[in-house]
Amino acid sequence: MRMELQAFIFDVDGTLADTERDGHRVAFNAAFAEAGLDWHWSVELYGQLLAITGGKERIRHFVQTCQPPLPAGEDLTSLIARLHQAKTRHYTALLAQGGIPLRPGVKRLLQEARAAGIRLAIATTTTPENVTALLEHTLPESLSWFEVIAAGDIVPAKKPAPDIYCYTLEQMGLRPQECLAFEDSENGLRSAQQAGVPAVVTVNNYTREQDFSGAALVLDHLGEPGLPFQVLAGRAGSHSHFTLELARQVHAQALAGQEK
Repeated sequence: MRMELQAFIFDVDGTLADTERDGHRVAFNAAFAEAGLDWHWSVELYGQLLAITGGKERIRHFVQTCQPPLPAGEDLTSLIARLHQAKTRHYTALLAQGGIPLRPGVKRLLQEARAAGIRLAIATTTTPENVTALLEHTLPESLSWFEVIAAGDIVPAKKPAPDIYCYTLEQMGLRPQECLAFEDSENGLRSAQQAGVPAVVTVNNYTREQDFSGAALVLDHLGEPGLPFQVLAGRAGSHSHFTLELARQVHAQALAGQEK
């Protein structure tokens, strides 16, 4: 039995908006400085750290691999929790300044999906506070559009583990073949794939060279009328921007590939 497309499941950072380099990285550095730590994550270093999903996990990996000086007598787990909380505060302040817009095509596709009755959800490793802040400052009315916002530590294992997608599917009462995921990274793609959800990838400067084998479609962005996307892998036919029609075509192609 052929599964019809019922829902879109979106990653957040790098997918809905380019939040990493000039958002999260800047906020991490502000949190380090506020805590009196002589740590600084350059653009290049942060690109390497993005291989680790989750902000707290990223700090721990940095400490373990780079061995920066630590405050005397400080419990590492407590320090990480305090730094991450401060980082979230700095990040939401950056969003409030309006400097991080949605990526091309995101708002249009969300509106088109809602009008057609396609259900919407979010599956991300970032905190719920970061998701709310991004949506409030870029598309305020959209907070009520997503029936599930699966974020942060709601599952024990973060991407590339499939847990966050499995949780989202369970909450929505949907099978993976009824959904289409939108991701920007290899970790995100592998997470969706392991859960059985076909995925479209929109790359950014940090993820462009990653391995996206098995993705239903790989684009530079979702595109707009007058701002065509570039197809990096897969087939988009005559489409120049990502529409609901293209979503259904890509979804059907992906399911046909799974059946082979």
